[in-house]
Amino acid sequence: MSQLNYISAVDAVKNIKSGQRVFIHGSAATPIHIIHALQNRHQELKDVELVSITSFGDVDFNDEKYRKSFFINSLFVSANTRQIANSNYGDYVPIFLSQIPQLFKTNILPVDVAIIHVSPPDKHGYCSLGTSVDIARAAVEVAKFIIAQVNPKMPRTHGDSFIHINQIDSMVWHEADLPEINYEDGATDAIIKIGKNIASLIDDGSTLQLGIGTIPDQVLKNLSNHKNLGLHTEMLSDGVIPLIQNGAINNSLKKINKGKSVTSFMAGSRKLYDFVDDNPEIEVLDIGYVNDTSIIRKNNDMIAINSAIEIDLTGQVCADSIGTYQYSGIGGQMDFMRGASLSQGGKPIIALPSITNKGISRITPFLKEGAGVVTTRGHVHWIITEFGTVNLFGMNLKQRAKALISIAHPSHIETLNRAFHDRFK
Repeated sequence: MSQLNYISAVDAVKNIKSGQRVFIHGSAATPIHIIHALQNRHQELKDVELVSITSFGDVDFNDEKYRKSFFINSLFVSANTRQIANSNYGDYVPIFLSQIPQLFKTNILPVDVAIIHVSPPDKHGYCSLGTSVDIARAAVEVAKFIIAQVNPKMPRTHGDSFIHINQIDSMVWHEADLPEINYEDGATDAIIKIGKNIASLIDDGSTLQLGIGTIPDQVLKNLSNHKNLGLHTEMLSDGVIPLIQNGAINNSLKKINKGKSVTSFMAGSRKLYDFVDDNPEIEVLDIGYVNDTSIIRKNNDMIAINSAIEIDLTGQVCADSIGTYQYSGIGGQMDFMRGASLSQGGKPIIALPSITNKGISRITPFLKEGAGVVTTRGHVHWIITEFGTVNLFGMNLKQRAKALISIAHPSHIETLNRAFHDRFK
C-alpha cells in the first residue's frame, strides 16, 4: 500500500487545463469542496467542459463570471444546473442512464479528469465511491487523471464502488456533511392517495424500482405488511430502511442478485448514509448493469414506479421538459419501464398528480410544443393519479383517451371531453 499523500484542493485542481473535459461525481457525492477550488481558477481557465448527472449542495454554476471558463454539458439537469443548461453556456445530452457509461468507454465523451468523492482508504488501500457508483464507475475507469475528495463522512458501500489509492492521482482530505434530502416535505393529500393507489397493485414477492421524489416514498409507507419484496432500483431513499429492517424487503424471491438489495446511488438523510455504510446486504452497482433492460426483466413481478410532468390523451409521457425548457432528464425511466414490461408479471407505472400546483391539468389533449417524449405511447402501461389507476396496454387511441379522462381532475374533465370529441369525431 502506497504512502498517503494528501494535498490541498487548490493544488489538486492545478492539474486541470483549458479545453479539457472534467467529470464531476454527482448526487450526495458531489465533491463541493473541490468544485469551489476549481471555480476559483475561473480567470485562468477557458472552455473547460463539465459533465455530470444530478448535483447536490452549495454549488452555483450560473454565476456570469464562470461562463467563459466552464461549459456545463449535463447528462441529467438538476436545480443548480437548470438555468445554465438552458442557456448558451450549457446544454443537455438526451440519453438513457444505462448508456452513459458507453459515452465514456467508446470515447464519444472521453474524460480527461474525474473529480470524485470517496470514503477513506481501508487497510488494503481501497476507497469507496460511497453514495454514488452510477456513472462514476465508468468515469474513473477511463479518466486520464483522477482527483478525489476523501471524506470520513462518506459511507463505505459494497458492490462496484471500490477504487484503490494507486488509481487516484491527487487526494484531498476534507471532512464535510453530505447533502441531505427529505422527500416527506412535498407529501400533499394527492400524493398520499397516489401512494396508496400504487401500493394496491403491488403483490407479495414483487421486486421494486422507485424513482426520485415524494411519490415513491409514499408508496413505501404502504408496504410494511407486504412479504418477500425485492429491491432492484437505480436510486435508494430513506423509505426502504424500515422495510428492510422489518423483513418486508428480504430479496428472497429474486431471480438475480438474490438476497441483495441492488441500487446504483442513494439520496436521503444521514440515517440512510449510515444504514448503507459497510452493509453487505446493499449492493451499489454500475448503472450499466442496474439499468440494463435484459437484467431488469430477469426478476419476476418487476414493479417500476416513475413520474411525469404531463401526459397526452394518447399516452405520450413527457418527464424531462416543460415545453422546450429542459427541466431534468431521461434518466432511468425508459430503462425500467421497458424492463418491467418484459418481466413476467411486471407492472411499469407512471404516477403523477392530476394537476399542477397552479391547477393546470397534467393530463392534456396535446403535450406542450417542444416537449420531450420520454416514455412513448408504445411503451406506456399503467398510469396512476389520485383519482385512480388505468392500464393503457393494448388499448386503441379512443380507449386510451377515455381511460385517461377517467382519472383526470374533475375540474378538467369537461375540457378534456371536448378535446376528445374534436379529435375523434
